[in-house]
Order: sequence, then C-alpha cells, then structure tokens
Amino acid sequence: MIQANGPVRPPIRVSCIQFEPEFGAVDANMARASDLVRAAAAEGSRLIVLPELASTGYVFESAAEAAALAEPVPDGPTTRAWAALAAELGVHIVAGIAESAGEILYNAAVIVGPGGYIGTYRKAHLWDQENVFFARGDLGFPVFDTALGKVGVAICYDGWFPETFRRLALAGAEIVCIPTNWVPMPDQPEGEAAMANTLHRAAAHTNGIFIACADRVGIERGQPFEGQSLIIGPKGWPLAGPASRDRTETLSALVDLDAAGRKDLNRFNSLLRDRRTDIYG
Repeated sequence: MIQANGPVRPPIRVSCIQFEPEFGAVDANMARASDLVRAAAAEGSRLIVLPELASTGYVFESAAEAAALAEPVPDGPTTRAWAALAAELGVHIVAGIAESAGEILYNAAVIVGPGGYIGTYRKAHLWDQENVFFARGDLGFPVFDTALGKVGVAICYDGWFPETFRRLALAGAEIVCIPTNWVPMPDQPEGEAAMANTLHRAAAHTNGIFIACADRVGIERGQPFEGQSLIIGPKGWPLAGPASRDRTETLSALVDLDAAGRKDLNRFNSLLRDRRTDIYG
C-alpha cells in the first residue's frame, strides 16, 4: 500500500523507562538503565526513552559537583556507551545527560541509534536551581530525521511552554521524546495527578504529535519526584500510563508515526493549517 507521501510504515514499539538514579553513581546508574533498555528491546521496542540526567542524578549542590559529573558529547564515556548499546540492540535511545562543552555545562539529552550518535538537544528552559549550574540551551528545537521517523526532543520544564511543541510540530516532528524529572508543583493538592500529564496531553492534541515522557522516581537529597511517565497519541489520549508515582516501570506502546502526519480534525479543520498567522504572527 502506498500513500501520496510514500510507503506506509509499520507501527513501532516505543518504551519509556521510569527508574530511580542514585546521585553521582554513574556506573551503577548506567548498569541499571542498560538492563532496563535490554529488557525493553527484548520485548520489541525500537525507540526507548530514559529520564533527565539519567546517568548522574539531578540535585547538584555545587558547581564543582556538576562539573565533575558532566561529560563531553558525543565523545564522553556515557554517550559512547549509549551508542554502543543502541548498535548492539538495533534500537534508538534518547537519554538525559549532564554535558560539558568546554567550561559551559548543559542539561542535555542525546539521541543514538544503530548507526551510532545522531544528535544532542540542550534544555532551553531551566528549572529552579538548574539556573545555577547549567547554561540555557543554544541549539533551538532540532528534529532528528532517523530511520524510524522524525524525532524531536525536549526536557522537563520545556513542556510548560506551548512554543516548544509548536516549533517541533512545524519542523515536522512526528514524536517528541521527553526525558524528565518532574517534581510536585507549588500548591499541588495531595494526590493530584502531575500537572505535566495535563500539559503534555494538551500539547499532543493541539499539535497532532506523539509524546513519550520518561520520568524518574524516588527522593534525592530531600527532593521528591513525581513518576507518572506517559506515552500519548496525537489525539491527546494516553497510549500507556500514567505510570506509578514511586516504582520502577517500563511503559510501552505501539505507535503509528504516520498518524502524526494527519492533522485534520474534520473536513473543515486542520491543526496547523487553521493557524491565524495573519493575526498572531
């Protein structure tokens, strides 16, 4: 079967891995995450998302500590290890990392595939104490043209800005992978679902894209994390999750990336075509 825009692609299995990194224990974190990636790949996953700062942990207490744990990309040991794992398993991996670029540190994510390193995204919107240790991302919102499809990447607080997803959708992203470390929001009622779940479901719906969010769990240096990882379809409905608040889990869903190209809501309305750029730029 052929569509006007080319062959129909089979659905792919996407997984989001939710686990608890131990601060500063890079070798142990990499070993644990690698085991979870292997398990997901054994179940047929071809695109696997890990949390923000998955190899290092999140709550830095000094600039020296952050600098000691950051690594160059793509030539540092962590990116090389992810690339080797992706090549061995024949999968694509998106994983959060603390990146050092000379004297500048970034809260970043790498995407690697069977052929090796593909690219880097640097977090554009920094949350709270991240502003002390990291520079704001300077790479824009790239879309990576992979063998699976067109993959965008954003990190955690980036998801609070509608512009993040609109820019990615306009650039052709079919799925946006979100390594994240969601924390409770100010004045969040006891037991209320993560605000991020609402924001990312809305973003998927209003842009007609898939979004795959991999959060962490646990309490690190007094900071609790929300869990509730989620995979969302282009209509805004969950395909997998939300996951628990406190357990290691792997969420997986079959994803038809061709569906992200179908922006029509009905015979009159199409999400991107209906934009009134004559009014709001």
